[in-house]
Amino acid sequence: MNKHIIIFLSIFSTLSLAFGQNEGDVNIVTDSDRSIAPAYRIYLRPKMIDTAITSSVIEYPLLVLKEETSFEVEGIEPANIRHRAQLSQLYNGYAKLGAGSLLRGLGEVYYNSTRSRRFNWGVHALHHSEWGELSDYAPSMYDNTQVKAFGKIEESRFSYGGGAHYRNQGLHYYGFQNPEADRDSIKQRYQSFGFNAFYDSHKKDSATLNYRIGLEYDNFSDRKPEADSLSDWRGMENYVGLKTSWQYNTSSNVLLSNLRADLDVSWNGFSYGVTGDSLSPYDAGFTSNNTVIQLRPLTSFYGLNEKVQFKIGGEFALDIHDETNASLYPIAEARYSLFDDMFIPYAGIEGGLKQQRFALLAEENEFIGSNNPLLNESVYKFHFGIKGTLTSRISFNANVSFENWRNHALFINDTIHSSGNQFRVAYDTVSVTTISGSISYQQSEKLKIDVIGKFNTYAANNNPYAWNLPQLELITRGKYNIADKLIANLDFSLETGRKAQVFDPTIEGAELEDGVYYRDLGVIADVNLGAEFRYTKRLSIFANFNNIAAQNYQRWNGYPVNAFQFMAGLTFRF
Repeated sequence: MNKHIIIFLSIFSTLSLAFGQNEGDVNIVTDSDRSIAPAYRIYLRPKMIDTAITSSVIEYPLLVLKEETSFEVEGIEPANIRHRAQLSQLYNGYAKLGAGSLLRGLGEVYYNSTRSRRFNWGVHALHHSEWGELSDYAPSMYDNTQVKAFGKIEESRFSYGGGAHYRNQGLHYYGFQNPEADRDSIKQRYQSFGFNAFYDSHKKDSATLNYRIGLEYDNFSDRKPEADSLSDWRGMENYVGLKTSWQYNTSSNVLLSNLRADLDVSWNGFSYGVTGDSLSPYDAGFTSNNTVIQLRPLTSFYGLNEKVQFKIGGEFALDIHDETNASLYPIAEARYSLFDDMFIPYAGIEGGLKQQRFALLAEENEFIGSNNPLLNESVYKFHFGIKGTLTSRISFNANVSFENWRNHALFINDTIHSSGNQFRVAYDTVSVTTISGSISYQQSEKLKIDVIGKFNTYAANNNPYAWNLPQLELITRGKYNIADKLIANLDFSLETGRKAQVFDPTIEGAELEDGVYYRDLGVIADVNLGAEFRYTKRLSIFANFNNIAAQNYQRWNGYPVNAFQFMAGLTFRF
């Protein structure tokens, strides 16, 4: 209010002076004090005023309550403690003994080392034989005995070892109908012995070259004739192989991060009779020296976050026989993972050179003659398909392949050097198209089922059919384990479409195709059932029932099998 009064009086005085002068300037001079008062500090310290507010104390009397209590101690059954070793007990030895129909016998023994960080060794001996006879046919008894031994020493950065083997197989060429035939005149016996050795480096550092060097030797021969003057007229073979593998790995995932190269040198020397001499115009002695050198470089890498896997490489082969031939085979494959490996489509091409040996031919068809030439086989293959898992227990694989076999061995009854109960080898170029599929079911170790099917079509250059090769193949395998006490096995195999060349047009079922007589070998339908009861962990008994359908199918032309076979025995560990 005072402020407004002062302002009003100042304005009124100014106006009065202004109207009181008619002319001239007016100067107003006044005195005023504009000094600022000095600041001062408050020296009082703040302090807290504590005011305690008291409240009345209320006391509650304690209530004395006495409750009668009682308890009973219940009994606790004593605990059973079963102690199990951290590792299951191992035994040095395992033996299997059995006998069955048609005077069949079986004996098998394993003896090897148990757990050891450095040493691993063992021996294995096996014998099985049959001394019965096949109705209406020549004597068909056989025996097979083989012994193997091996050893290995493991060090931190390398390992080395080797093994030796011996095999003695006796059989008869019973492929004709004459129960009274002299069995000594149709007997055959193969013998094989050899050894192998290897040195293997396994350095664990990355960007390090690891390698494996192995040496193999095998001597294979058939039965020596009774007459000393004919002791050289049999098949004798010596095989020497140098197998090496070199691998270089780095931690990166580039084209050459996983590089591998295999270099193999194989020499096979085969002789029949005396070179330059002959027993007949159609039975001359000869010698065959065959050397194969193979170099297979290969690399693999991943892409697209490891969903795509590539494998690229090839094989360069030198076939040094009567003349030297060089061949180059491609090797390539690509796989793609869908839905975390649930489905894996794949495609690839591969090839290689297969060295032919008398031992390999006799292993495939033990009824061959001794004077067959040896030609190396060249194989090209292109395939594509898809595999994966439908559930955690079911897996599958579907595949289509196109193959070309050059110098593939086909077996034909030999009517020149025998009465048709031996086989000779006819080499031919065969194109094969195969559609195959498989499905597997596994429920832990309790139940396993595999079903495999193949449909093959063949086109041979020099023969109307690919002799003895099946068109349809079906294999079913099953295994059932009941509480690890009773184990049952069921196998079923089916083959159809096999054909064999014949030279007698009067044979039942003989037909003519492109000037060649042939016959259908019929259907192979083989069902086998086996069971094993494990009485203890060390002792068990077994029984096998073979060819339950009792089919006298012919595995080779003129060679039927026994209708039904039975064998039982026991196994034990020691």
